[in-house]
Amino acid sequence: MTDLDERQSESAPWFLQGNYAPVQNELTEFDLQVTGAIPPSLSGQYLRNGSNPKSGTAGHWFFGDGMVHGVRLEAGKAAWYRNRFVETTKLAKGLEATDPETMFDPTASAANTHVLAHAGRIWALEEGHLPYELNAELETLGCDNFGGKLTTAFTAHPKLCPETNELHFFGYSPVAPFLTYHVLDASGALVHSAEINVPAGTMMHDFMITRDHAIFMDLPVVFDLSNLEAPLKWDDNYGARIGIMPRMGTNADIRWFEVDPCYVFHPLNAYVEGDQVVCDVGRHASMWRNSMEDGEPCYMHRWTFDLASGAVSEQQLDGDSHAFPRVDDRVVGLKHRYGWGVAPRGGGSGVIMEPGTVIRWDFDTGTQQTYDLGAQSYPGEFVFVQDDDAAGEDEGWAIGLVYDAADDSSDLVILDASAPGSEPVARVHMPQRVPFGFHGSWVDDSAMG
Repeated sequence: MTDLDERQSESAPWFLQGNYAPVQNELTEFDLQVTGAIPPSLSGQYLRNGSNPKSGTAGHWFFGDGMVHGVRLEAGKAAWYRNRFVETTKLAKGLEATDPETMFDPTASAANTHVLAHAGRIWALEEGHLPYELNAELETLGCDNFGGKLTTAFTAHPKLCPETNELHFFGYSPVAPFLTYHVLDASGALVHSAEINVPAGTMMHDFMITRDHAIFMDLPVVFDLSNLEAPLKWDDNYGARIGIMPRMGTNADIRWFEVDPCYVFHPLNAYVEGDQVVCDVGRHASMWRNSMEDGEPCYMHRWTFDLASGAVSEQQLDGDSHAFPRVDDRVVGLKHRYGWGVAPRGGGSGVIMEPGTVIRWDFDTGTQQTYDLGAQSYPGEFVFVQDDDAAGEDEGWAIGLVYDAADDSSDLVILDASAPGSEPVARVHMPQRVPFGFHGSWVDDSAMG
């Protein structure tokens, strides 16, 4: 048989079948076929990371080895496609994600969740370990602990401040210290670290910043190290809190606000209005209550925290579930109008990949509009790229990978971000299918010097 035993047998877990199944070939292909016209303003690389177990199997979708897929766009052409495993300690030793060595060796990362650039460097990220640096051709350069200064994990979802060019991030752990806040300066040097007191180790997948704050979500998905095959579970007794502290602050500065129990994999963004901190988040009513296979749908909610009175309010902003919410990177921590995400057809959970549409939220008008790419299309995360430095918040392109089940193929799709409902501006046809994955970034040439 070919193509990983014809995409695994029906008895295999769902996350190893169909387009979840890993690819084994590392390709380099030039001059890719394009339908439509690539905007000439796009000069850089679209990179997307995901779980791709080299052995062909894994205990959970989140546990496979990292593989980064990249497409270079320049001068209106798709110059190349590359896909590479991230060469980590875990990969080299053939470790399982739940092996004790994997969990407690800071270099034994799956490096499978996100990929982004800062200070002229590219990192593949997974929240339980140190980051791995890649070069522009996606070859692994090595594990990075910032000159020995970083002694905790590095989140998969750091936040780049568009005004200071600081990269704010954190590390969480199943053992103390459970949470540590960090900041890299614009040159990529680690300049701030502060332990934050929380009652126990929880899965703190993401966080937020504003112009003035770092915001942490202490929510009730907790570690259970007595069961390493499923080390995370929902805890009805843990409670749910949001911690807001000044940027560059310490544990003495943080204020905690109680919210209704829930789980948030991915916030959209946060900002300040007067005395209020506003957080728009993708909220699940619960997650992994019975096993690491279940979860409630994800809906856009707004938390508002009044720093003067201590009041907390919560509002659901739409009735459709979603996944992978993103804003224009230029408004991270600032007030946003627009957001982009993926909505599964016919409702769905917003947890795993389903046939769906790309959505655009307009928070000024309270509306949500869609791009329909076909009934058998599976869009992944879409990122916004401005047309030029002076462009407005929706004046540019929404870019992401889309799998088409009708012909078992993948395209990099470029949408006009200002025209919901329009047909793609361009489809770059991948030389092989790209398995469903997690997060990615546009790495503009200007970001790499």
